[in-house]
Amino acid sequence: MSASHEQQDPPEPRVGPAPTGAPESRPYHHPAAGWGAAKGVTQFLVRERALVDGPRAIKRMNHEDGGFDCPGCAWPDDTKGLHLDICENGIKHVTWEMTRKRVGREFFAAHSVTELYGWSDFDLENQGRLTEPMVYDPESDHYVPISWQDAFEVVGGALRGLDDPNRAAFYTSGRLGNEATFLYQLMARELGTNNLPDCSNMCHEASGRALKASLGTGKGTVDLKDWEATDALFILGVNAASNAPRMLTALADAHDRGAQIVHINPLVEAAATRTIVPHEFTDMALNKATRTSTLNLQPRIGGDMALLRGMAKAILEQSGHDPKALDREFIDRHTTGFDAYRALCEATLWEEIEKQSGVSRADVLDAARVYRDADRSIVSWCLGVTQHEHGVDTVREIANLLLLRGNVGREGAGPSPVRGHSNVQGNRTCGIDHRPTEEFLSRLAEVCDIDPPREHGLDTVATIKAMHRGEVKVFVAMGGNFALAAPDTPYTYEALRSCDLTVQVSTKLNRSHLVHGRRALILPCLGRTEKDHQRRGVQSSSVEDSMSMVHLSIGMKRPASPHLLSEPAIVAGLARAALPDSATPWEWYIEDYDRIRDTMAQALDGFEDFNRRVRLPLGFRIKQPARELVFLTPSGRAEFSAAALPDVVPAPGTLALGTMRSHDQWNTTIYSDNDRYRGIKNLRTLVFMNRDDMRERGIAHSAPVDITSTAKDGSRRHLNGFLAIPYDIPRGCAAGYMPEMNVLCALGDFSTQSDQPIMKHVKVTVRPSGCGAAV
Repeated sequence: MSASHEQQDPPEPRVGPAPTGAPESRPYHHPAAGWGAAKGVTQFLVRERALVDGPRAIKRMNHEDGGFDCPGCAWPDDTKGLHLDICENGIKHVTWEMTRKRVGREFFAAHSVTELYGWSDFDLENQGRLTEPMVYDPESDHYVPISWQDAFEVVGGALRGLDDPNRAAFYTSGRLGNEATFLYQLMARELGTNNLPDCSNMCHEASGRALKASLGTGKGTVDLKDWEATDALFILGVNAASNAPRMLTALADAHDRGAQIVHINPLVEAAATRTIVPHEFTDMALNKATRTSTLNLQPRIGGDMALLRGMAKAILEQSGHDPKALDREFIDRHTTGFDAYRALCEATLWEEIEKQSGVSRADVLDAARVYRDADRSIVSWCLGVTQHEHGVDTVREIANLLLLRGNVGREGAGPSPVRGHSNVQGNRTCGIDHRPTEEFLSRLAEVCDIDPPREHGLDTVATIKAMHRGEVKVFVAMGGNFALAAPDTPYTYEALRSCDLTVQVSTKLNRSHLVHGRRALILPCLGRTEKDHQRRGVQSSSVEDSMSMVHLSIGMKRPASPHLLSEPAIVAGLARAALPDSATPWEWYIEDYDRIRDTMAQALDGFEDFNRRVRLPLGFRIKQPARELVFLTPSGRAEFSAAALPDVVPAPGTLALGTMRSHDQWNTTIYSDNDRYRGIKNLRTLVFMNRDDMRERGIAHSAPVDITSTAKDGSRRHLNGFLAIPYDIPRGCAAGYMPEMNVLCALGDFSTQSDQPIMKHVKVTVRPSGCGAAV
């Protein structure tokens, strides 16, 4: 296997662990979760030697009575007092963080950065928890210990020495708590920059921009109680069994009460068939599965918008003889742009809808019939919808469909994006935004007595480009594994190595520590499972889930090392060093996080009376004007959009490839080379293909193939020696795992609508290995 641009570079290290056997591929026909999940958890706890700590954590995770929030997905906590509101991947994620293994100065003394770079990403993280601050020593090519104060001064000195604060960028992953997030953006803006790229720039930026334009809010309008009351659920581009496993409970409950559930995805994932919810002990004992769908549709990659347009067209056609098909009172009273949208739907031919969606008219009409017959409908989606050139238009098409029948602002109805990381939505709410509004900045200036910059900052793609050009010289990352998560891997590596200083705030060793600037720091932080001791006692942090509920999280374990600092304390230390004349009371804030929350209550809309409300059972829900039929759009109404359908049909000989996670993986953290729900063992370097596409290219089952992507600018990127696996996926489509396939997505291939990398729609050719380069 090798990965490269047009020229062949040395092979990149493996991502997953060394194989434990020969690669295997066989269809998976069992229910999602159930005994498969129970077995997977048990094996993982045994492997990690966490048979005591693991169950203890399970009892405390996602509990309102002094528990900690799962550091995995952003699915909301159960509203009915469920005592086992957990999932397989959440347990793995927490156990991975609670490991007894340690990475201290002795480890770094024994292994050079050059040596570690050749390790697999699994082996890097599997070494355990980081224990003390480290600084890169170029003479020895080793990381060596550094005191916290000296580390802060390295960063502070670098930031103070910049001729323009915009030569620094401050990245955020989705796990940073709200309090640390608020301090982090405050530091950046007091320094004088809005360069606040985050993981949303790569994931749900399209959702926020589309919903803002359509409804005046960048978030979904529903909560879990709406899921419990709806008549129909439409799930688009979501692999729930792996990405948001606790959704399985909601899907099973919906089916049991008679709701219709329509899954729309190029791959029919395990969560779209059946499940056994592990905390339903009777079902587990009887091995009784519950269906999680009533209809499965498989559009081509990128074909969701055409399918949604077809549903809307069917509803409009039905309204000619059935006035109840539309909610005309809602449309007339609360929306604008309906006539133009109706004309667009009428002008869109069914032949074009079938061609672009890859779904037959009959199947589109089946989905439209479910929507028409339901009194209340929810549409939920994830990255399968957003990571496309036309992602914003597709989410706006979701809003269009909802508006036709008044499915906004009432119980059991509305848009429901599925955020993939624990507090990624909270990060944006609390100020991590490279395009802040004037209203937010003015309020921040008044409350915090600073003068924040008004010009927009850099997002993730723009930050990588600016680092590559030498314009951004200091890069600070709060969590995550930026080097591995970003697209166009070799280009991103070159960008990071062009920096004067890179700073990684982390819990474990990862690739981003080894792909670094001329100077580099590793700053180890507390995990969410650990107690955060400050001067005024043990502190709690808050998080916001994907349905706008804000609640507290408090760790249960003794920290992995006495030298770890909390994320808020690290931010405060960096800020004090970078801004020695700052009037912001950084140290005072860290003594008691309630003080941070009091300031947030004044600065952030929806956080009024923060400290009291966040301590209520299940916390509180941030107000959503659109939920109350108040639309903060230029027209003051919900706005229909009228975008033309994009042409998503691959050119002859090419395939549309989407990257995705395996089941035994969380973002860039790889637990094994297995993907249970897709029937894969001991293999990650693969490409899933339609059998007819394989036959047409002369590719046998599990045969090695070479994959070539062609970017918008004509440049090419290659992956060689991947194994082709036949799969139930539409013709003209292919799929494979990130981060291995990130190299295929050129940095310049980002959506002009959202600036997101189009990692779900990469144009590729696939041919048997050794047949020569694609022409």
